[in-house]
Amino acid sequence: MAKPDNKLSSLKKNVAPYEEIDTKASIGQLFNTLVPLILLWYAAYLSLSVSYWLTIPIAVIASGFVVRTFIIFHDCCHGSFFKSRKANKILGTITGVLTLCPYEQWKNTHAIHHATSSNLDKRGIGDMWVLTVEEYGAASFWQRLYYRVYRNPIVMFGLGPIAIFLVSYRFNRKDARRKEKISNYITNISIVVLYALLCWAIGWQAFLLVQAPIFMVSGMLGIWLFYVQHQFEETYYEHDEEWSYINAAVEGSSYYKLPKVLQWITGNIGFHHVHHLSPKVPNYNLEKAHEAAPPLQKATTITLKTSLKSIRFRLWDEEKKIFVTFKEARLSLRKPQEMVVIAKTEKTLASPRPRVQGE
Repeated sequence: MAKPDNKLSSLKKNVAPYEEIDTKASIGQLFNTLVPLILLWYAAYLSLSVSYWLTIPIAVIASGFVVRTFIIFHDCCHGSFFKSRKANKILGTITGVLTLCPYEQWKNTHAIHHATSSNLDKRGIGDMWVLTVEEYGAASFWQRLYYRVYRNPIVMFGLGPIAIFLVSYRFNRKDARRKEKISNYITNISIVVLYALLCWAIGWQAFLLVQAPIFMVSGMLGIWLFYVQHQFEETYYEHDEEWSYINAAVEGSSYYKLPKVLQWITGNIGFHHVHHLSPKVPNYNLEKAHEAAPPLQKATTITLKTSLKSIRFRLWDEEKKIFVTFKEARLSLRKPQEMVVIAKTEKTLASPRPRVQGE
């Protein structure tokens, strides 16, 4: 495995002081996230008697607090929200029910994501499916079609929330241990009980009218945030022998510079390069860590406007070390074939013409 740049290695030491958990700040964040979420959910329900056009914007705002709740869940999985491991597990399980994420399963797969992010030889767990141009060129017709459907924005952000949060997370992984399985069962049962109680209290129609838009918008936002912070043009991907954890963190994760309101609602996860460098930094300290280390401020910065460009990226070009579109990949795959044809043509033209009888 390649050694990271010494300057990058020193960043870990610079960021270390910000790994300190502030219990008061954590509890404060818990209140300014869950209380507004509950009130907004109730307000969305009350608005049904007025107009569904009023319900929708309230639901959209509520979905932002679901994303913020997920960030708390995410910190609990890293053990960076409370000092107590048990407290992180209890709160992580509760926030996992609210965000439809099984605590133990997500914690385990996400840990693998951090340990293998941007490693071309260790893809497939806790990350998004990425093929290289060469792999795509060698794939069968059906594999290419499946990949193209998967990477389609409508499928990824439209059907993705349903496929991941409603379906995939309800089942245990094949290699899941007993602890993880029990956690998943507890989450599933709790979700059923919570939703059943709400349906009993306000009726299933009203429940769906409120919960459906909140779920879809928050799900799309969650997938988008995860997608855009690793799928930018000049990101970092290397094979295992050249891969470096620190380089993957700083160069393979972006700084998503968002307006302050969105930065707050997304729990500072835009400082993704800092988070990957040191997952133990609580979300409320990520910006402070970023500001304290000037080299981190040079990380690839994307904005709301420039991040939209990432929707076009489909494949990783190992030669150019950038993400490319399917069209650009086709041109890359065609060139070697064209070179072979040209070489054969030149060889044929250079060969002496056979004599024809009678000449």
